[in-house]
Amino acid sequence: MTKTKDTPGSWKIRSLTLGFTAGAAAILAGCSGAPAPAPPVATRPPPASSGPASAAPSETRPAAPKVSNAANPRDYRRDAAQHLYDQNADRIWKGKLQPNLYAIGTLQVELDRNGLVTRLHWMRAPSHAPEVVKEIERTVREAAPFPTPSRMGKVTYTETWLWDKSGRFQLDTLTEGQL
Repeated sequence: MTKTKDTPGSWKIRSLTLGFTAGAAAILAGCSGAPAPAPPVATRPPPASSGPASAAPSETRPAAPKVSNAANPRDYRRDAAQHLYDQNADRIWKGKLQPNLYAIGTLQVELDRNGLVTRLHWMRAPSHAPEVVKEIERTVREAAPFPTPSRMGKVTYTETWLWDKSGRFQLDTLTEGQL
């Protein structure tokens, strides 16, 4: 089997092709009287090894944002970190991180009362890796809406990103530690 290089948007084409194939199979199965198998669920491909910027956005979003009952930004940080993990499950480093990380950055995120990002402020940007800065900002913006900060109205929280050169990451709030 020939392996082809992923290009931007190629996963969408594969997903559409898979959807059309599954639909045709369902129609044909309906004609035979046998129950049709469940169509496969299209998932986004894992990030390419060329870097974090090649990861495709997640297309699975909750219908309505969750509600956070955190009373302060420090408590809200855990809800936001879990939300980011849920939105980027295939990009989370599983287990303990390698001793030498590619980048570490500390980002302050300001959210409005609806959980939408209103401002990003780098407290410590990984200046040696500007592509990581852009990818983290994109990841945060695409994860919106975050859980609504119901008890605070709006919230500004701080998170430290622990970034591996593969493009996978952990957040300091939920980290499993380092080797």
